[in-house]
Amino acid sequence: MTTAIVYRKEAWYDLVSVWRTPGFVLPALAFPTIFYVFFGVFLNTGSASTYMLVTYACFGIMGPAMFNFAMTIASDRAHGWLTLKRLSPMPLGAYLLAKLITALVFALVIIITLFSIAVLLADVQLLATQWVLLVLVLLLGTLPFALIGLILGLTLSDKAAPGVVNLLYLPMAFLSGLWLPITLLPQVLQHASWIWPSYHLSQIGLKVIAMDQGHALWLHLLLLIASTSLLGALAVFAFKRLT
Repeated sequence: MTTAIVYRKEAWYDLVSVWRTPGFVLPALAFPTIFYVFFGVFLNTGSASTYMLVTYACFGIMGPAMFNFAMTIASDRAHGWLTLKRLSPMPLGAYLLAKLITALVFALVIIITLFSIAVLLADVQLLATQWVLLVLVLLLGTLPFALIGLILGLTLSDKAAPGVVNLLYLPMAFLSGLWLPITLLPQVLQHASWIWPSYHLSQIGLKVIAMDQGHALWLHLLLLIASTSLLGALAVFAFKRLT
Protein backbone atom coordinates (compact mmCIF):
# COMPACT_ATOMS: atom_id res chain seq x y z
CA MET A 1 0.00 0.00 0.00
CA THR A 2 1.49 3.33 -1.02
CA THR A 3 1.95 6.18 1.44
CA ALA A 4 -0.69 8.28 -0.34
CA ILE A 5 -3.29 5.53 0.06
CA VAL A 6 -2.47 5.20 3.76
CA TYR A 7 -2.95 8.93 4.29
CA ARG A 8 -6.19 8.95 2.30
CA LYS A 9 -7.70 5.96 4.11
CA GLU A 10 -6.76 7.26 7.55
CA ALA A 11 -8.31 10.64 6.73
CA TRP A 12 -11.50 9.03 5.42
CA TYR A 13 -11.93 6.68 8.39
CA ASP A 14 -11.32 9.49 10.87
CA LEU A 15 -13.91 11.69 9.16
CA VAL A 16 -16.47 8.87 9.01
CA SER A 17 -15.96 7.96 12.68
CA VAL A 18 -16.48 11.55 13.78
CA TRP A 19 -19.56 12.06 11.56
CA ARG A 20 -21.07 8.99 13.21
CA THR A 21 -20.79 10.64 16.64
CA PRO A 22 -23.92 12.80 17.14
CA GLY A 23 -22.60 14.10 20.45
CA PHE A 24 -19.79 15.77 18.53
CA VAL A 25 -21.46 16.66 15.24
CA LEU A 26 -24.64 18.32 16.52
CA PRO A 27 -23.06 20.78 18.99
CA ALA A 28 -20.21 21.60 16.58
CA LEU A 29 -22.62 22.57 13.82
CA ALA A 30 -25.56 23.86 15.88
CA PHE A 31 -23.91 26.24 18.37
CA PRO A 32 -22.36 28.76 15.94
CA THR A 33 -25.40 28.54 13.65
CA ILE A 34 -27.95 29.17 16.40
CA PHE A 35 -25.88 31.92 17.97
CA TYR A 36 -25.45 33.73 14.66
CA VAL A 37 -29.10 33.40 13.70
CA PHE A 38 -30.19 34.77 17.06
CA PHE A 39 -27.62 37.51 17.65
CA GLY A 40 -26.48 38.25 14.11
CA VAL A 41 -29.78 38.03 12.24
CA PHE A 42 -32.77 38.47 14.56
CA LEU A 43 -31.25 41.04 16.93
CA ASN A 44 -29.05 42.87 14.44
CA THR A 45 -29.03 43.94 10.81
CA GLY A 46 -26.70 45.61 8.36
CA SER A 47 -23.11 46.12 9.44
CA ALA A 48 -23.66 44.34 12.77
CA SER A 49 -24.73 41.17 10.94
CA THR A 50 -21.63 41.39 8.75
CA TYR A 51 -19.37 41.95 11.75
CA MET A 52 -20.86 39.01 13.66
CA LEU A 53 -20.63 36.78 10.62
CA VAL A 54 -16.85 36.94 10.90
CA THR A 55 -16.66 36.62 14.68
CA TYR A 56 -19.15 33.75 14.91
CA ALA A 57 -17.40 32.00 12.01
CA CYS A 58 -14.17 32.22 14.03
CA PHE A 59 -16.02 30.83 17.03
CA GLY A 60 -17.44 28.03 14.87
CA ILE A 61 -14.14 26.79 13.45
CA MET A 62 -12.43 26.73 16.86
CA GLY A 63 -14.65 24.07 18.41
CA PRO A 64 -14.25 21.13 15.99
CA ALA A 65 -10.49 21.59 15.85
CA MET A 66 -10.05 21.65 19.63
CA PHE A 67 -12.60 18.97 20.48
CA ASN A 68 -11.66 16.50 17.73
CA PHE A 69 -8.00 16.50 18.65
CA ALA A 70 -8.42 16.65 22.43
CA MET A 71 -11.20 14.11 22.88
CA THR A 72 -10.22 11.52 20.28
CA ILE A 73 -6.50 11.56 21.07
CA ALA A 74 -7.15 11.37 24.82
CA SER A 75 -9.52 8.45 24.16
CA ASP A 76 -7.01 6.73 21.86
CA ARG A 77 -4.35 7.10 24.56
CA ALA A 78 -6.61 5.71 27.26
CA HIS A 79 -7.60 2.65 25.20
CA GLY A 80 -4.13 1.94 23.81
CA TRP A 81 -5.00 2.82 20.22
CA LEU A 82 -2.42 5.58 20.01
CA THR A 83 0.33 3.21 21.16
CA LEU A 84 -0.80 0.64 18.60
CA LYS A 85 -0.81 3.22 15.81
CA ARG A 86 2.66 4.42 16.75
CA LEU A 87 3.97 0.85 16.67
CA SER A 88 2.34 0.12 13.32
CA PRO A 89 3.97 0.91 9.96
CA MET A 90 1.51 3.77 9.46
CA PRO A 91 3.24 7.17 9.51
CA LEU A 92 2.34 9.20 12.58
CA GLY A 93 1.75 12.12 10.24
CA ALA A 94 -1.17 10.28 8.66
CA TYR A 95 -2.88 10.02 12.05
CA LEU A 96 -2.46 13.72 12.81
CA LEU A 97 -3.22 14.92 9.28
CA ALA A 98 -6.45 12.89 9.29
CA LYS A 99 -7.68 14.75 12.35
CA LEU A 100 -6.69 18.08 10.84
CA ILE A 101 -8.60 17.25 7.65
CA THR A 102 -11.65 16.33 9.72
CA ALA A 103 -11.42 19.67 11.52
CA LEU A 104 -11.11 21.48 8.18
CA VAL A 105 -14.15 19.68 6.76
CA PHE A 106 -16.22 20.69 9.77
CA ALA A 107 -14.87 24.23 9.53
CA LEU A 108 -15.84 24.42 5.87
CA VAL A 109 -19.36 23.15 6.57
CA ILE A 110 -19.78 25.74 9.33
CA ILE A 111 -18.39 28.52 7.11
CA ILE A 112 -20.71 27.65 4.22
CA THR A 113 -23.70 27.41 6.58
CA LEU A 114 -23.05 30.79 8.22
CA PHE A 115 -22.29 32.47 4.90
CA SER A 116 -25.53 31.13 3.43
CA ILE A 117 -27.55 32.36 6.42
CA ALA A 118 -25.85 35.76 6.19
CA VAL A 119 -26.76 36.15 2.53
CA LEU A 120 -30.27 34.72 2.67
CA LEU A 121 -31.52 36.05 6.02
CA ALA A 122 -29.33 39.06 6.86
CA ASP A 123 -28.72 40.38 3.34
CA VAL A 124 -24.97 40.52 3.93
CA GLN A 125 -23.24 41.63 0.73
CA LEU A 126 -19.50 41.30 0.21
CA LEU A 127 -17.22 41.26 -2.80
CA ALA A 128 -16.33 37.86 -4.23
CA THR A 129 -12.71 38.42 -3.19
CA GLN A 130 -13.81 39.11 0.39
CA TRP A 131 -15.80 35.89 0.59
CA VAL A 132 -12.82 33.90 -0.73
CA LEU A 133 -10.34 35.63 1.57
CA LEU A 134 -12.56 34.98 4.59
CA VAL A 135 -12.76 31.27 3.74
CA LEU A 136 -8.97 31.05 3.42
CA VAL A 137 -8.35 32.99 6.63
CA LEU A 138 -10.80 30.84 8.60
CA LEU A 139 -9.51 27.53 7.26
CA LEU A 140 -5.87 28.43 7.90
CA GLY A 141 -6.92 29.74 11.29
CA THR A 142 -7.95 26.29 12.48
CA LEU A 143 -4.30 25.28 12.94
CA PRO A 144 -3.55 26.92 16.32
CA PHE A 145 -6.77 25.52 17.79
CA ALA A 146 -5.98 22.06 16.45
CA LEU A 147 -2.61 22.35 18.21
CA ILE A 148 -4.32 23.35 21.45
CA GLY A 149 -6.54 20.29 21.15
CA LEU A 150 -3.53 18.12 20.36
CA ILE A 151 -1.67 19.31 23.47
CA LEU A 152 -4.72 18.69 25.66
CA GLY A 153 -5.28 15.26 24.11
CA LEU A 154 -1.68 14.28 24.80
CA THR A 155 -1.68 15.46 28.41
CA LEU A 156 -5.20 14.88 29.77
CA SER A 157 -7.23 11.77 30.49
CA ASP A 158 -10.17 10.91 28.29
CA LYS A 159 -12.55 11.91 31.09
CA ALA A 160 -10.90 15.26 31.79
CA ALA A 161 -10.35 16.36 28.17
CA PRO A 162 -13.94 17.44 27.28
CA GLY A 163 -14.35 19.52 30.42
CA VAL A 164 -11.00 21.24 30.08
CA VAL A 165 -11.65 22.04 26.42
CA ASN A 166 -14.94 23.70 27.37
CA LEU A 167 -13.25 25.63 30.16
CA LEU A 168 -10.76 26.99 27.64
CA TYR A 169 -12.88 27.23 24.48
CA LEU A 170 -15.84 29.26 25.75
CA PRO A 171 -13.94 31.85 27.84
CA MET A 172 -11.40 32.28 25.03
CA ALA A 173 -14.18 33.01 22.56
CA PHE A 174 -15.83 35.52 24.89
CA LEU A 175 -12.59 37.27 25.87
CA SER A 176 -11.56 37.53 22.21
CA GLY A 177 -14.68 39.48 21.32
CA LEU A 178 -16.28 36.70 19.29
CA TRP A 179 -19.68 36.85 21.01
CA LEU A 180 -19.94 40.62 21.25
CA PRO A 181 -17.71 43.42 20.00
CA ILE A 182 -14.42 43.60 21.87
CA THR A 183 -15.01 47.32 22.53
CA LEU A 184 -17.91 46.42 24.84
CA LEU A 185 -15.58 44.59 27.22
CA PRO A 186 -13.85 46.37 30.12
CA GLN A 187 -10.57 48.05 29.16
CA VAL A 188 -8.45 45.54 31.05
CA LEU A 189 -10.07 42.64 29.17
CA GLN A 190 -9.56 44.42 25.86
CA HIS A 191 -5.83 44.57 26.55
CA ALA A 192 -5.80 40.94 27.76
CA SER A 193 -7.46 39.79 24.53
CA TRP A 194 -4.11 40.09 22.77
CA ILE A 195 -2.90 36.86 24.37
CA TRP A 196 -5.53 34.78 22.54
CA PRO A 197 -4.96 33.48 19.00
CA SER A 198 -8.72 33.72 18.46
CA TYR A 199 -8.55 37.50 18.89
CA HIS A 200 -5.88 37.89 16.22
CA LEU A 201 -7.69 35.51 13.86
CA SER A 202 -10.92 37.48 14.22
CA GLN A 203 -9.11 40.78 13.67
CA ILE A 204 -7.53 39.44 10.49
CA GLY A 205 -10.96 38.31 9.29
CA LEU A 206 -12.52 41.64 10.24
CA LYS A 207 -9.76 43.48 8.38
CA VAL A 208 -10.95 41.71 5.20
CA ILE A 209 -14.28 43.54 5.57
CA ALA A 210 -12.70 46.74 6.98
CA MET A 211 -14.35 46.36 10.42
CA ASP A 212 -11.31 45.58 12.59
CA GLN A 213 -9.88 47.77 15.36
CA GLY A 214 -7.38 49.34 13.01
CA HIS A 215 -4.13 47.72 14.17
CA ALA A 216 -1.57 46.72 11.54
CA LEU A 217 -2.26 43.47 9.70
CA TRP A 218 1.38 42.39 10.03
CA LEU A 219 1.13 42.66 13.83
CA HIS A 220 -1.83 40.28 14.04
CA LEU A 221 -0.18 37.91 11.57
CA LEU A 222 3.09 37.97 13.50
CA LEU A 223 1.45 37.27 16.84
CA LEU A 224 -0.78 34.55 15.38
CA ILE A 225 2.21 32.85 13.74
CA ALA A 226 4.23 33.19 16.95
CA SER A 227 1.48 31.64 19.09
CA THR A 228 1.01 28.85 16.55
CA SER A 229 4.75 28.14 16.57
CA LEU A 230 4.79 28.07 20.37
CA LEU A 231 1.84 25.69 20.43
CA GLY A 232 3.59 23.50 17.86
CA ALA A 233 6.71 23.33 20.03
CA LEU A 234 4.61 22.41 23.07
CA ALA A 235 2.86 19.69 21.05
CA VAL A 236 6.22 18.22 20.01
CA PHE A 237 7.36 18.28 23.66
CA ALA A 238 4.13 16.53 24.74
CA PHE A 239 4.68 13.84 22.09
CA LYS A 240 8.24 13.27 23.25
CA ARG A 241 6.99 12.74 26.80
CA LEU A 242 4.98 9.75 25.56
CA THR A 243 8.09 7.91 24.43
